[in-house]
Amino acid sequence: MSKLDQLVGAAREDVDRRKQRVSVEDLRDAVGTLSGSRPFNEALVRPGLSLIAEFKRRSPSIGEIAAGATVAEVCEAYERGGAAALSVLTDERNFGGSLDDLRGARAASGLPILRKDFIVDPYQLYEAVVNGADAVLLIVAALDDTELRGLYEESRALDLDCVVEVHDEPDLERALELDADVIGINNRDLGDLTVDLETTVELIVDVPAGKTVVSESGYRSHEQLVELERIGVDAVLIGETLMRSSDPEAAIRDLTMDDERTREHYIDRAAER
Repeated sequence: MSKLDQLVGAAREDVDRRKQRVSVEDLRDAVGTLSGSRPFNEALVRPGLSLIAEFKRRSPSIGEIAAGATVAEVCEAYERGGAAALSVLTDERNFGGSLDDLRGARAASGLPILRKDFIVDPYQLYEAVVNGADAVLLIVAALDDTELRGLYEESRALDLDCVVEVHDEPDLERALELDADVIGINNRDLGDLTVDLETTVELIVDVPAGKTVVSESGYRSHEQLVELERIGVDAVLIGETLMRSSDPEAAIRDLTMDDERTREHYIDRAAER
């Protein structure tokens, strides 16, 4: 069994347990009382390479990253630094995340938020909306074609944007058959958790014009981000590098090297609140 199989199996078990505490009917009722989603996809196509800053406490590949991190403080720093959007890990068993973190990020920041988890059940989409997410991650390799299309269509019906994540050519073919607007290319092989930055370089050439491309995993330097922008990537998702930094705000500025756009972005976001 691959690591992805283990993670997906655990996610299904955890969803079943949460369903016993809060029914899907209650979540649907709560969705009807909400309004004001933030346009996640639009945040990824501003001029230059957009940075999605991720909040996560640990991961299966490297263990503890920032176990005691405070979601409000970190997400506020991300916004001050000029991040275009946030990603929040909500998987508790393997990443130390929670829906509390999602709500905390929503309260602390005006940025659009991606719920990053192993989404395997429509129940999780309702959870995402109710707890403050504007988008969800759908991992192609974790779902069969029927599940993938059903979750994608249900997400759009709930006004949730989707990052459809691929790892290889077969994944990409399935994402394109779905006609997904945003393609996430993960450099991490979820079978053995190794990272190869060439994955993005190799796959992006087969992504049609008009799609938004997000590259994920393994980025640590401004030079790497310059190369991503050169090859046509629209956004980059960075977590570990920022979470390990003692100053996440400065870390984002060091990665983007764009103080002017950072200031303008933060002023615009502050004015919206």
